[in-house]
Amino acid sequence: MKANILAIESSCDDTSAAVIQDGNVLSNVTANQKVHEAYGGVVPELASRKHQINIIPVVDAALKKANIEASELNAVAFTKGPGLLGSLLVGVGFAKSFALGLGLPMIEVNHMHAHVLAHFAEDPKPAFPFLCLTVSGGHTQIVLVKDYLDLTVLGNSIDDAAGEAFDKTGKIIGLPYPAGPHIDKLAKEGEVKFSFSEPKVDGLDFSFSGLKTSILYFLQKQVKEDPTFIDKELANICASVQQSIITILMNKLKKASEMYGITEIAIAGGVSANSGLRTALAKTAQELGWNHYIPRFEYCTDNAAMIGVASYYKYLAEIFCNQSVKAEARMAF
Repeated sequence: MKANILAIESSCDDTSAAVIQDGNVLSNVTANQKVHEAYGGVVPELASRKHQINIIPVVDAALKKANIEASELNAVAFTKGPGLLGSLLVGVGFAKSFALGLGLPMIEVNHMHAHVLAHFAEDPKPAFPFLCLTVSGGHTQIVLVKDYLDLTVLGNSIDDAAGEAFDKTGKIIGLPYPAGPHIDKLAKEGEVKFSFSEPKVDGLDFSFSGLKTSILYFLQKQVKEDPTFIDKELANICASVQQSIITILMNKLKKASEMYGITEIAIAGGVSANSGLRTALAKTAQELGWNHYIPRFEYCTDNAAMIGVASYYKYLAEIFCNQSVKAEARMAF
């Protein structure tokens, strides 16, 4: 008998639903929210309200695209956290009601765990053990993955995430939100002309707060001397900022590979869609003999398919939760 799982993802501003059958993705539908662009960042209250509007149509579309009836489902999976509490509450509440109405077991999934296991949505898949650099707007981690359900965080951001460094820089130089893709595009047209202070953090942890401050002070000084500086040097600023962030990420990843003697290397999360990071990983992999893995763009950003894939291995292990489960904005890995 096939295992059909409906998965729900609502941790931030994307409402997503997917249907997974025996670990294979049958559908993956996501509704984005454009309302936040005017504010330069996600507004939690607006995000939760949009989730309430989007979730039923998105789930309906996912079931239809997968050609699966609700009566054919075997479980309902959802993102428990981490994320925006209001957004999570919509997804968790819907999943609980849906599961209760159909008498289905529920599977809670850690959002960051799911980003790592997005690599198992399709081939090629990394072999265990592997290291995963998980980089998003809210998190930056290096994770040791020994098995589907055996993951250990080796390094974490002690302040800001890499994705936040992209977005805050973009806001300073007047780029639309989210700024990451715009910086990536402009960086291809520029050259690395400027340098910024690199945070000194022991071990495998990350810090991007100091880098953001360095970029801000540099730009303030240059604009004071020449008010047109940002306009004239926009592409070069983007190339320089992007290179600084990538260098920090890759140095830590290389250090982790050396420490643990692992050459199966993966990246995941929204920032893994960055072309500069992908190029740097491919170049380093060739130099150091790594086998490297990068998810398709659809599985880099927040999506329910990754929630479903992660939940499938919990389903096999019969790890379920009950109706008392609660959303958690800050959740241990």
